[in-house]
Amino acid sequence: MKKIAVTGGMGSGKSIVCQFLKEAGAYVVDADTIVRQYLTPENPIGQQVIKLLGSEVIINNQIDRKKISNIVFSSSTKLKALESILHPAVSDAINQLFETVKENKMYKFFVAEVPLLFEARMEHEFDSVIAVITQEKIARGRAEYPEEFDRRSRFQLPSHAKQAQATYVIKNDGDIPSLKAEVTALIPQLLSNC
Repeated sequence: MKKIAVTGGMGSGKSIVCQFLKEAGAYVVDADTIVRQYLTPENPIGQQVIKLLGSEVIINNQIDRKKISNIVFSSSTKLKALESILHPAVSDAINQLFETVKENKMYKFFVAEVPLLFEARMEHEFDSVIAVITQEKIARGRAEYPEEFDRRSRFQLPSHAKQAQATYVIKNDGDIPSLKAEVTALIPQLLSNC
């Protein structure tokens, strides 16, 4: 079973690409969903995050992701420390899930949406990498919080660097039907050596 990563910057359209791959028979897992599951006060990973960033990240007995963002995107040292906790945990979770999915033989291929794939140096854990690329002004327009877009983007690899390291590149500057056509055209290549 092929193990494929989908990466790209904020607002690039990674999740839509993953949805199309799911419709084509892929099992899809999202790194952000894994992080959300870990970020609870009861979870050992969550406890490490609280120890690192302080109890002010807890609001109503939950770890508040916005509070975390405010702290780590103001301090590269704290961001690196947080990533050293989260990235290995996410990598382990994806690898365990891949083994389970491979065993049950229900899916054509396995896809992990990993926004910080190259930053976490996880690209070598996959058979191939799809980078979803879009123009910055388009990506910013798609972002829910434009000010958050600028703040987070400073800590991520630029699109051209992701594009240079990826196996495949999907350019998402057009509409949804154009994007779907591009993904559909790529699927035979993704499955060619299964």
